[in-house]
Amino acid sequence: MSSTIEQRGRSWFHALAGAAAPVGGLPQDGLPTSLLVADAELAGQPVRYLAVVVDAGNPFPRARNGEVGLLEGWGLAKAVDEAIQADADSPHKRALIAIVDVPSQAYGRREEAYGIHQALAGAVDSYARARLAGHAVVGLLVGKAMSGAFLAHGYQAQRLIALRDPGVMVHAMGKAAAARITLRSLEELEALAASVPPMAYDLDSYASLGLLWETLAVAEIAQPTAEDIARVQDCLGQALADIAGGAKDLRGRLGATNRAASSRVRELLRAQW
Repeated sequence: MSSTIEQRGRSWFHALAGAAAPVGGLPQDGLPTSLLVADAELAGQPVRYLAVVVDAGNPFPRARNGEVGLLEGWGLAKAVDEAIQADADSPHKRALIAIVDVPSQAYGRREEAYGIHQALAGAVDSYARARLAGHAVVGLLVGKAMSGAFLAHGYQAQRLIALRDPGVMVHAMGKAAAARITLRSLEELEALAASVPPMAYDLDSYASLGLLWETLAVAEIAQPTAEDIARVQDCLGQALADIAGGAKDLRGRLGATNRAASSRVRELLRAQW
């Protein structure tokens, strides 16, 4: 049985989408049951909510706990592409709200054999093309945002909003895996993370890299209250207003103290190329 934290994506999807009819969800629609999609309205604008959720019946065992696998990667690409195509001639393109609670990409031999790298790249490409086509893209972090799963679902957003809670973590890999890779104990890894922000898992360290637009505290993150929902909706609306008329790229992430080297590298590359 999945834990409460693993169900945060589902809880927030239903909280924000409300009574909106889901898009897809049946085999003939081409979207897996592990992907929730719904069109609604937020702050007077059309939006499409997307969330990868736990599916105990997923035909790929390594993608049954909210991981982003083959079906999820291609499903996200399809759901985003449909929005791009439907709004191609519309002056008011719907915003894409990625609700993020993903523990990792799916690790398995079948995933590698069938090209999970292509499936996840397809999702990244669709989100990026949507952003460049004029769709506002916002990522709402309500749980784990880990590894290739986060890169595929949420990381292409112009604005990233994270709910303040110990269960909301951002990193390239889980602590146990990071400890093995760096040949350290968990205690040693945490000590290292205290002085090296990119190695840390907490939101403040991640925010110091300039990647978070806003952090938000709520009363009940696992089962949001009406007040929690209203507060998050207001923040999402502010993000959409902030995006409107602005740059379509991700330059807003640069400028933070701990991104000084990134900015300098870009300057040198522009000068040489």
